[in-house]
Amino acid sequence: MFHSISRTFLNKLWVALVLLGLPATGWAQEDDDPNLGTEVVNIVKPYTPSVSDAFKVKETPVLNDSIVTTKKKVQYSIFSVPVASTFTPAKGKAATVEKAKPIKLYDNYATLGFGNYTAILGELYSNFQISRTDNAGIYFRHNSSQGGIDDILLENKYYDTRLDGNYTSRQKDISFGIDAGVEQQIFNWYGLNGFANDFSAEELNAIDPQQSYFSVYVAGDIAPGESLFQKAKVALRFTGDSFSSSEIHFTATPEFLVPISGFNFRISGSLDYLTGSFDRTYLDPSSGIDYSYLNLGVTPSLIYVDNDLTLSLGASVVLGVDTEASDTDFFIYPQIHASYRLVDELLIAYAGAEGGLHQNTYYELKTINPFVSPTLPIAPTSQLYNAFAGLKGKLSNSVGYNIRASYGKEEDKALFQINPYKGRVPNLEGYEYGNSFGLVYDDINTLDLFGELKVEVSERFTLGINANVYDYSPDNQTQAWNLPDFKASVFSNFSITEKIYGGVSLFYVGKREEFFSSTQTGIPFEPFATVVTLDSYLDANVNLGYRVSDRLSVFAKGSNLLGDDYQKWLFYPVQGIQGLLGATYKFDW
Repeated sequence: MFHSISRTFLNKLWVALVLLGLPATGWAQEDDDPNLGTEVVNIVKPYTPSVSDAFKVKETPVLNDSIVTTKKKVQYSIFSVPVASTFTPAKGKAATVEKAKPIKLYDNYATLGFGNYTAILGELYSNFQISRTDNAGIYFRHNSSQGGIDDILLENKYYDTRLDGNYTSRQKDISFGIDAGVEQQIFNWYGLNGFANDFSAEELNAIDPQQSYFSVYVAGDIAPGESLFQKAKVALRFTGDSFSSSEIHFTATPEFLVPISGFNFRISGSLDYLTGSFDRTYLDPSSGIDYSYLNLGVTPSLIYVDNDLTLSLGASVVLGVDTEASDTDFFIYPQIHASYRLVDELLIAYAGAEGGLHQNTYYELKTINPFVSPTLPIAPTSQLYNAFAGLKGKLSNSVGYNIRASYGKEEDKALFQINPYKGRVPNLEGYEYGNSFGLVYDDINTLDLFGELKVEVSERFTLGINANVYDYSPDNQTQAWNLPDFKASVFSNFSITEKIYGGVSLFYVGKREEFFSSTQTGIPFEPFATVVTLDSYLDANVNLGYRVSDRLSVFAKGSNLLGDDYQKWLFYPVQGIQGLLGATYKFDW
């Protein structure tokens, strides 16, 4: 019985193991037991996956390598022996750079020099620092010579003395300045023509050729901070002479600027008032000359500035009033300027057209030619236009250039012309011997070709060359009197050492034409009229200086070193070789 139960139990256990360990399809298992028949059992069960069926790739795969090398463990040890040291590190210190000794600047200087022809040069400049924003200064200058030109029959000395003062204030919101000055000049009409060689000593002694000019002025300017009103300048000048001539000139020029998106709109105004008188005309002692002009102008312009292009488009509208003749004129002038950078700073093209009404004054004319007579017909000059185009730029960092061509037309351009010779007539004024200059007016077209080259070799040497070629086409006059056909200049500054410095300048002026005539007054001389050509001339000048100390320096100047007694004006030869020695001292009060 035990044997039967055990076999039955074993059979059931076997079936259970088969059911648990075999897949869904089973098969019969032979057994030695004859009571068990062979049969196939099919077990059907649905597949239900579970999480346990998924597997993850191991991060460190197991290498199935035939050789696996195991790293040998290495043990490190050091042999340390203490070393005694007495070293103490110093604290860090920044390296120092040797500073250059600053140049001492002085607020004042005085210059005194003496030369041949009994020449004296004196200058004094002084600046006063009133506060951090305010300054005041004075400037005195005297230049004179006692004459001594060869073969001159009359006195030919000259004096030029002036004193100027200024006051400036630069505040945060506004800046302004005031200038004032006085000037006195003495010249002599020494340019007698060849007929004077027959004058007796008594006739020559009877001629008083001296003319004395006196001028006083006051001027001011103001510039507020951020405002549409940009700046304004005003000036008032009085000019007189020893022949009771007088002139008052007042000018005012305000300027406004209105920013617009991408542009600036500028409006410039001008007020020019001139009044004056001369006691007589040159040909008629019984009649005087009175003149008075009021010119009012406004110039609106639109300004555009880009990286390479600068453009200004505007026009001047001027109302000119001749109050003596009760005549009124209305003018419109172009004010156009444009420039474009073709190749950075190497090549800049520019062009434009401009014009304006220029008021001639007695002060300006006598400054250009001090030998004018006190009988001038003063009138304004209208420059209808002056069209120009050119190229400028830098060939290198040390070489700059500028070339320009212009063509313009002027109405009533003032030309100097020598006054007619009146002959050997007693009781003439010192300027009535054909030795003074008057004015003639004419409409002139002018072609001007200009070129300039500047070279800065180093801080110790600079060189500049410029030249103008002119061609004039007057309407009524046969020539553009006393205007040169060519002008050129060469100038340089150099430093030989830290103490020795100097400069050289050469001026060349081409030929000029002058018209010389006489009047019936000069009987027994018959009236005549002739065109005289003034030769071209070259004037060479050199100056050398030596710095004795920071305060004191000595200098030497040489003028007209070629010794050419050329005539800048007809019958007016200049002094020959001129030398001047002097010293300049800088100081603080």
